[in-house]
Amino acid sequence: MKKMQKVLLSFFVLVTLLAGCASNTDNEKETAKKESDEVVIYLTRHGKTMLNTIDRSQGWIDAPLTPAGVEVAEFLGKGLKEEGIEFDEVHSSDSGRAIETAEVILKNNGQEDLISSLSKHQGLREYNFGTFEGMMNEEMQSELAKAIGQTPEEWMAKMQELGWYEGIKMFADNISKVDKERVEEGVNWPAEDYQTIADRSVGSIKEIAENAQKNGSKNVLVVSHGMTITTIVAELDNGKEADIPFGGPKNASIQKITYKDGKYTVETVNDLTLIEKGQAAK
Repeated sequence: MKKMQKVLLSFFVLVTLLAGCASNTDNEKETAKKESDEVVIYLTRHGKTMLNTIDRSQGWIDAPLTPAGVEVAEFLGKGLKEEGIEFDEVHSSDSGRAIETAEVILKNNGQEDLISSLSKHQGLREYNFGTFEGMMNEEMQSELAKAIGQTPEEWMAKMQELGWYEGIKMFADNISKVDKERVEEGVNWPAEDYQTIADRSVGSIKEIAENAQKNGSKNVLVVSHGMTITTIVAELDNGKEADIPFGGPKNASIQKITYKDGKYTVETVNDLTLIEKGQAAK
């Protein structure tokens, strides 16, 4: 009898161990399933704002979207819906104009339920212009030119010669240098140099992509800003920034970026196709 009990006990222990192994295998398979093979980021610029309209510099300071700014975001949302593109995640800079744009897109894409899970990132903010924030753009360019011993015409000619991406790199490094002599410590945030901006913005995009892959997300919406988007495109896939027009990507245009096997590929730049589809759908 005792021998039979031992046999039965051994049998139950074996069954339990096998069940545990099977459970672990299932869990491992489930975990593996959760990870995405490829993450597609739809990186877009916010809609036009009141400060854009009156041609004032707008980096870290903020302004609401104009009616036209809201409309172009609506068109993008409708275009996404027409194409059947749905998002698993949504991210934006923590600036109000980017948040507002993301919300308008989701409302018109039929994914209003995602608004509550919108993730906001300081790293996706526009370039910081320091004490030049809110200044008329022409005045800011003149002040910068004067500070480095150039006329406004010479400064703008150099920007045009360099092209949009190299031009904003020069702009960022110069405004950072000049602002050090203007900014009062503890009163304002000083203007950033290019490398500081590149580190924070690209770091944010990479964090979003890598976490999305781990979470099993495939399509991700990200709303940021013109100069910052240019920087992200250039840093992730060198050479693709050449397709961005002078002045930056258009409001609500799409920069499609894929992340697969640890590599980032910029598929499209300044793509207005979805806006046009949304406009036609209205």
